[in-house]
Amino acid sequence: MKKKVLITGAAGFLGSHLCDKFIDEGFKVIAMDNLITGDLKNIEHLFKLENFEFYHHDVTKFVHVPGDVDYILHFASPASPIDYLKIPIQTLKVGSLGTHNLLGLAKEKNARILIASTSEVYGDPLVHPQSEDYFGNVNTIGPRGVYDEAKRFQESITMAYHRFHNLDTRIARIFNTYGPRMRLNDGRVIPAFIGQALRGEDLTVFGDGMQTRSFCYVDDQVDGLYKLLLSDYTYPVNIGNPEEITILDFAKEIIKLTGTKQKIVFKPLPQDDPMQREPDITKAREVLGWEPKVEREEGMKKTFEYFKGLTKEDLFKSEHKDFSKHNRR
Repeated sequence: MKKKVLITGAAGFLGSHLCDKFIDEGFKVIAMDNLITGDLKNIEHLFKLENFEFYHHDVTKFVHVPGDVDYILHFASPASPIDYLKIPIQTLKVGSLGTHNLLGLAKEKNARILIASTSEVYGDPLVHPQSEDYFGNVNTIGPRGVYDEAKRFQESITMAYHRFHNLDTRIARIFNTYGPRMRLNDGRVIPAFIGQALRGEDLTVFGDGMQTRSFCYVDDQVDGLYKLLLSDYTYPVNIGNPEEITILDFAKEIIKLTGTKQKIVFKPLPQDDPMQREPDITKAREVLGWEPKVEREEGMKKTFEYFKGLTKEDLFKSEHKDFSKHNRR
């Protein structure tokens, strides 16, 4: 019998790549997404496969999956500033109610569950680089707090289920990840810069551009997550690339990569935007035998080729989804 894995947020960027990975590894994949921010285009190539099923469902409501489930990967959550600022209540609900529902399902099915946490639990960090034993510096009532605190609560309830119910749990703290299938206009650095370059617009840098990020290519990220799921380690693990770069230098790299002549323009820094972001991956190296392999130059070439293949309609359309119905309660 093939092992069965449930992946929530399966039509999103990371979720869809995880579906590919588990199909390739011989699993039966049950994909679940409410399509608020996900897109069926990301997984439509899997629909014809016997080992793939799709459930259009919101995990903040009761989750039922018939039959046995061996593994659950909870990746259902808005992940970009544009999304979680537009749907703050849904962001909090998927991190709390959604996580509670999936932990309950894991308990019912006696399944191992991996929770997708984030480097945002560190907030605007006061230590650098960030290791798993750092507790963070988060503004609970700021606009980014809806995402940061949803993820921090997610970690807390996961560990409570692990300790109280002896549930088999894993927690991945995911740092900035990029690659094909990112949404072009979702507000994250890489698609924002590439989109502006392809449209002939100036590149927008917030603040003075001296804030840093560390970008991990999606293939590396998925490999790290897969190894964490199959490991015996139950505490949070940073999964990311420790190669740090300033946003200003990265904008210059994008201009060079795309061969465009745009200028760099500066705008005020958003509230609580982290000034430094670099993972300490000592634990991932020691526990999982994992570290990223794809150099940024190689990963960015692949990502740029993906975005170049988008239609003009995709390139020039803005994020226009009506999120209003998702914040009624």
